[in-house]
Amino acid sequence: MMTNGPEFLEIFLACSRLGAILVPVNFRLTQPELDYTLKNSSPRLFVFSEKYMDPVRALNLSEELPLLTLSIHHANQYPAGEDNGFTDYHEAVAAFEGKTPHLTPSTGPADPGEAHVIMYTSGTTGQPKGAVLPHRKTFFNCLNADIFYKMDYDDIMLVVTPLFHSGALLIQTAPTLYKGATLVIHPKFDPKRTYEDIARYRVTKFLGVPTIYRALLRVPPAERRDISSLRVSAIGGEKVTVDLLIECGKAGFPLRQVMGQTETSIMLWASEEDFMKKTGTLGKPVFHAEIDLIDKQGKRVPVDSVGEVVVKGPITMKEYWHDPAKTEETMRHGWHHTGDLAKKDEDGYFYLMDRAKDMYISGGENVYPAEVEKVLRKHPKLEDVAVAGMADSLWGETGVAFIIPKSGKKLDPKELLTLCDGKLARYKWPKKYVFCEEFPRTVLGKVQKPILVEANKGKEQPIEKEGNAQ
Repeated sequence: MMTNGPEFLEIFLACSRLGAILVPVNFRLTQPELDYTLKNSSPRLFVFSEKYMDPVRALNLSEELPLLTLSIHHANQYPAGEDNGFTDYHEAVAAFEGKTPHLTPSTGPADPGEAHVIMYTSGTTGQPKGAVLPHRKTFFNCLNADIFYKMDYDDIMLVVTPLFHSGALLIQTAPTLYKGATLVIHPKFDPKRTYEDIARYRVTKFLGVPTIYRALLRVPPAERRDISSLRVSAIGGEKVTVDLLIECGKAGFPLRQVMGQTETSIMLWASEEDFMKKTGTLGKPVFHAEIDLIDKQGKRVPVDSVGEVVVKGPITMKEYWHDPAKTEETMRHGWHHTGDLAKKDEDGYFYLMDRAKDMYISGGENVYPAEVEKVLRKHPKLEDVAVAGMADSLWGETGVAFIIPKSGKKLDPKELLTLCDGKLARYKWPKKYVFCEEFPRTVLGKVQKPILVEANKGKEQPIEKEGNAQ
């Protein structure tokens, strides 16, 4: 559990060579969440940054788990003679600093299906699940990323998202190391420093989530730096609007989109040219994977019909750690069921509709919030919007629009329904609204709708408009 830095890569590579399983831990976890993750994974060794000393100490790990804790703090930062019960990472590895590497035969597993990394899902609902990612998956992710990024040995990859996430560790860092290219790693994302280091190091490859790109666009043009060295700017992690793609293009970020999840990493990708000819597409499957769309009966859906995205091949996880029930629910008949709903056109391009679990049923009709949000986001006074189903005595569930207006703008919720008129069936129109200042999000910027709904129960107001019926 640490911020981005060289130590993270040292441990990642050491575990890989030893055959030990690495468990990257989200440093934003609350104490109960951290306690759950550690008890569920039962590590023998726990390495963490010095800034997390207090929450780690509060867990009394030495009394509850058979592990050795190892801290990355410097001893001189604490009072002389203090017995903190932890080992100083830098002191422990000091004997090897600056010396010729001592090469030994790898003791890693001969079977590529053995566990390499356990990554815990963001846990937007229920307890997080530990996705067991085998060595084979890491290798084929590297091969897919090599093709996607058009990687070469002289590339320079900038990493600004946390290494505890699959995108930073397995889609940026591992492929760069595999190709023998160069990494520039930031301890945390800073928009101005991102511009500065792209110019300073002539960065050629970059990956960010929409939240990051929106922050980069907010930097005044006069304070930006030359980013003409960028050959690939990837975007993924949440829904991407066409407006964002256009604005990024104008700012000099040559965007190509990726879609994936912790359990699979990249599944689909779209080139810059794909955006021009296929508006809103997520692209086509990566080279080393088989992607399909199925209905609830497990049958392949026709072209332009909505189905669940399923994945087969060497890029899928092995299982959920100590959770055979969830594993069986997700891995069926050799296919990994993602829970993502999409459709595919006659040319084989995929279009994301929504998460299956985000769908709600209003008056017996299925409503996909992503479809509604796509229409509402066209309002010029709207900064962001999230739509979710909430219990309703008449319809079972109705749509509630959680609205963040642009700064200084007054938005009449009735105006949103004007946008829906003629574009959405009336049962899809949101019936209520809540004004918000911000949305709870995962580290990837995804809106945590269950938390958003729970925090605003009782605050929703009806949107008054004549004819606003199912």
